[in-house]
Amino acid sequence: MAEIKNKFRKLFTTFEALSDLGPALTAERDFAQTADELLRLLMDAIGARESALFRFCDKPAVLTSVASRGFLSFPSPAVIPLLPSHVHALTTARGPQLLAAESRRTLLSSNGNFPPDLIQLAAPLRVGQKLVGMLAFGQPDESHYGEEEVHGLAMFAHYVALAVQNSGLTESLSNRVAENLKLMASVHSFYDNALEAFAVAIDAKHINIRGHSIRVGRYAAFIGEAMGMGASEASALRASGYLHDIGKVAVDRRLFGKPSALNEAEFKEMADHTIVGSEIVSGVQFPWPQVGEVVRSHHERLDGSGYPDHLRGDELAKHVRIMGLADAFDAMTSERPYRQPLSIGEALTEVVKMSPTHFDPETVQALLVQVRRDAVASCSPKLSAAWIKSQPDKPKFLDDRVMCAIAPPDVDQLAAVLHHKTTRNRVYSN
Repeated sequence: MAEIKNKFRKLFTTFEALSDLGPALTAERDFAQTADELLRLLMDAIGARESALFRFCDKPAVLTSVASRGFLSFPSPAVIPLLPSHVHALTTARGPQLLAAESRRTLLSSNGNFPPDLIQLAAPLRVGQKLVGMLAFGQPDESHYGEEEVHGLAMFAHYVALAVQNSGLTESLSNRVAENLKLMASVHSFYDNALEAFAVAIDAKHINIRGHSIRVGRYAAFIGEAMGMGASEASALRASGYLHDIGKVAVDRRLFGKPSALNEAEFKEMADHTIVGSEIVSGVQFPWPQVGEVVRSHHERLDGSGYPDHLRGDELAKHVRIMGLADAFDAMTSERPYRQPLSIGEALTEVVKMSPTHFDPETVQALLVQVRRDAVASCSPKLSAAWIKSQPDKPKFLDDRVMCAIAPPDVDQLAAVLHHKTTRNRVYSN
């Protein structure tokens, strides 16, 4: 009767462990934590004092520990190299194995940093015909492991094998994603560096426009970020800004240094840089599909007064509106042969005055947000240091050659004027 009661106790313990196995396997946590919980359940179910879970790797053939419990001295990680004969024996073993000296030599190598002599019960973990790992148990709670323990462990082994395989697939997928992201980052870095070189070449026509394309690309990306665009869209804007004036390589150099207004023929030659540029980039496969549209349309205006296609309103895509503003803002704050650069306050006043006829108010608002950020940082050395410390990864918006000589309240006033211009004469109803 005592033996029957003991068998029932073990049976109920096994079923209890099985009922707890599902939540343990599906919990959203690191697999090492899951493995530790699995070992706890299995040790309770079969009456073991010591246990370890190993994962199998075939290149080279080795068992590496994922988690362990109870062993007084256990390396982290424990490694058991395997010969082809060991791999074959573990792959073809029929269920959990009670180990003696001979069976240990058949299944395991003694060349690792963990002695197989400490393992009394081993359960190879397979999914189909593929070996994925091994469960190892040392000293039992009682004198030895019996048939009930071996049979109970066999019930668990398949589920644990699936968990080990899935964790391996997840880690492999995570590693692949990480490697792909690194590759993409390096590709984008390469594109950035290459396009910066193009931008420098584009602006080499005259000293007054040197650095213009790089600044426009940076301004456009910052404006896009202030409008809620993600890193990918901001990168696309920056790249488009670097190339927006690529058609100017075909414009006569003397036009860039002319101190007076261009005549009609000269203006047409300068304006045609948008068409020439779009033809240049049309044959290039960029990772950013909007480059061609930006190159052709960055001089379009909301009221149709721009060129070359006289687009109006919603015909201008968001990235085109952003680039048009970034281009105009840098031109206003840069020296030209026919005028001195405008101050930041004068330039912002001008773009607000030209909204919403020429410039999109939402885009102008984003420009004001970025300039105000610089204004807060520059209004006092103490506040500037605190601001920089609070936003260590946020670079300045304005180029270093541009002095941010405007106070935050003045930017706020311009924002209020912009808001009034875009909302007046509108009727709101409940």
